Amino acid sequence: MQLKQQRILLTGATGGLGQAVAILLAKKGAILGLVGRDAQKLQALKQTVESFGTQAVCLVADLSTANASSKLIAEAKAALGGIDILINNAGVLDFTELQDQSDARIAEMVNTNVTALIQLTRALLPDFLSANQGRFVFIGSIFGSLGFPHFATYCATKFAVHGFSQALRRELVDTNIGVTYIAPRGIATPMNAPNVDAMWKKSGNAVDSAEHVARCIVQALEAEKQELFIGQPQTFFAWLNGIFPRVVNIGLKKQTALAREFLIKPKN
Repeated sequence: MQLKQQRILLTGATGGLGQAVAILLAKKGAILGLVGRDAQKLQALKQTVESFGTQAVCLVADLSTANASSKLIAEAKAALGGIDILINNAGVLDFTELQDQSDARIAEMVNTNVTALIQLTRALLPDFLSANQGRFVFIGSIFGSLGFPHFATYCATKFAVHGFSQALRRELVDTNIGVTYIAPRGIATPMNAPNVDAMWKKSGNAVDSAEHVARCIVQALEAEKQELFIGQPQTFFAWLNGIFPRVVNIGLKKQTALAREFLIKPKN
């Protein structure tokens, strides 16, 4: 797939990974709809993107709120003149014991990571079906195939994204509409709290730079891949978990104990 002049809507554009993806897409000549919560950060990213000679529009949206998705698609279509590719990248993450998560935070994570993603896809799908072309890209996680202690709600949302992408791809099997699912391992971005970074370092779990993951995403998009899992040995354990989960349970016992050292209990 040639990305030049493709109209791409990118959610979570101002995050570490989102910015890296936006810059690479701009270098490829794509026309970008940049979605985020912070208008100032979006404007700064727009200036960076347009320095590569392409066009970009800023779309401020909080995807955790009701009705944000349908409104965003309508605004993006008007601003871009249509959408050729939707990259669902927005997401939030907590490293915590489940008992310490509030109902409000759980709802925010599910709404942002899952509900908004499904609603954005549904809102755009009629246009793709009418044209019999287009591509949905879902940024998932290795944790969408491997349940990891102290990331229970996050894992639940990413398992949902993985399942949704598979079901949608099969639903659209008789069309020219593509569905790409990307599963990175840990990424070195501001999304990670310092205690999370410290845990990964002590456990020996490697993390990838946002730029590396962004390159993998763009290459997968150009190659029109269905799924891409990034990083070893995490990818292997995700595969093994689907076949021998009890073996993975044993392997994660030590990781669970180590992770507890880095948990920050909420103040009462």
